[in-house]
Amino acid sequence: MSKDIRIKKGLDIKLIGEAKKVTENAISSNVFTLKPEDFHSIIPKLSIKVGAKLKAGESVFYNKANEEMKFPSPVSGEVIDIIRGEKRKILAVKIQADSEQQFFDFGIKNPKEMKADAIKSHLLASGCWPFIMQRPYAVIANPEKTPKSIFISAYASAPLAANYDYVLAGKENELQAAVTALSKLTSGEVHVSVGKNANSPLVGLNNITLHKVSGPHPSGNVGTQIAKIDPVNKGEVVWTITPQDLVIIGELLLTGKFNAERIIALAGSFVTAPKYYKTKIGADISSIVEGKLNEGNSRIISGNVLTGTTQSLKGSLGYYNNVVTVIPEGDDYEFFGWTMPVFNKISTSRALTFSWLFPNKKFDLNTNTNGEHRAFVTTGNYEEVFPLDIYPIQLLKSCMYKDLDEMEQLGMYEVAPEDFALTEFVCVSKQPHQEIIRKGLDLMLKEIG
Repeated sequence: MSKDIRIKKGLDIKLIGEAKKVTENAISSNVFTLKPEDFHSIIPKLSIKVGAKLKAGESVFYNKANEEMKFPSPVSGEVIDIIRGEKRKILAVKIQADSEQQFFDFGIKNPKEMKADAIKSHLLASGCWPFIMQRPYAVIANPEKTPKSIFISAYASAPLAANYDYVLAGKENELQAAVTALSKLTSGEVHVSVGKNANSPLVGLNNITLHKVSGPHPSGNVGTQIAKIDPVNKGEVVWTITPQDLVIIGELLLTGKFNAERIIALAGSFVTAPKYYKTKIGADISSIVEGKLNEGNSRIISGNVLTGTTQSLKGSLGYYNNVVTVIPEGDDYEFFGWTMPVFNKISTSRALTFSWLFPNKKFDLNTNTNGEHRAFVTTGNYEEVFPLDIYPIQLLKSCMYKDLDEMEQLGMYEVAPEDFALTEFVCVSKQPHQEIIRKGLDLMLKEIG
């Protein structure tokens, strides 16, 4: 049974610089980077040494806790550098791409004829497993557990997010192959959410339960959809996967190749002509943004402005990201800071800004936070932007004083850091909500598992 989901609480942050629906090839990146930090809670063990030659899809490292879980090279080429930090911790593996790409052949598979165990083994061996995430804990799914349902959100409500209807156009065959395979891995249903008026290639697929979503951000967050359709209780597991990663899984099944190609949005008010670019996972940021930015001081973010990570030109595209956002760096000092009424700031509070007078105005936001960290100020504005049936401030506080029982009772199994991106954005106390939740989830994973 599908059901329409209408979200009332939330906040749409309308920013200048949405990507036009035009796709070009990004400059070919010479070097591709895999960063273990993209795979939270995984301890990597290298499968290769510097100088090794790899085909696209061959393992670069694997998970120490489960050696079958492999992390593949997005390209064929030579391993040119392994960057280590303290205690020889692996920070990054750099691969110089061949001019002619070679793919490791994992064999063409028909998911209709495969059993669950064969599908799992195939996804693990080919390096596609890390695309599957789980709640609780917001980490890569444990292949030994069976999820009660699988969720795919094909509706992106975050500021300047890539439009899934556009980037997935024409990929029906890959999407269907992936969904057919995933449907065998759950005892329940594969829930797919699309925008209410979407023209999504996922709409006509078999083996799915379709939901139409409307309302402000975070209506597109998979956590919001899980909470409304099939909430996670203690002892239960739900898996999630993004549509762009479904395409890679589908292509693996149909062709036998791990093709790390991605269409990403280059967006933001600092981009001269925001549009879409075809690139690959782990590409250099410079190959995406070089020559495409305005003059001046900018902040480059792999991901969206609420949940992405700041990158330099020497950085690389995050493993799970399909947008690079570039906004002005907020390095101008504002007299009186957060007490001045301002027109060009977004706010849920009518007290300090007049932006509510212009609900459809698009804003040119910079990175100024206007204020320093202070103890939590209880204003009630978190609840306005938080659609889950959870008390956000109480959960944040229980994470800060590490009370596992209270975290459990307050709904910690349901949440991921991204669910707290908006409460962080509107927080007058300037507390790092996403980081607090991530540390809380890590503690639970370690203590309860």
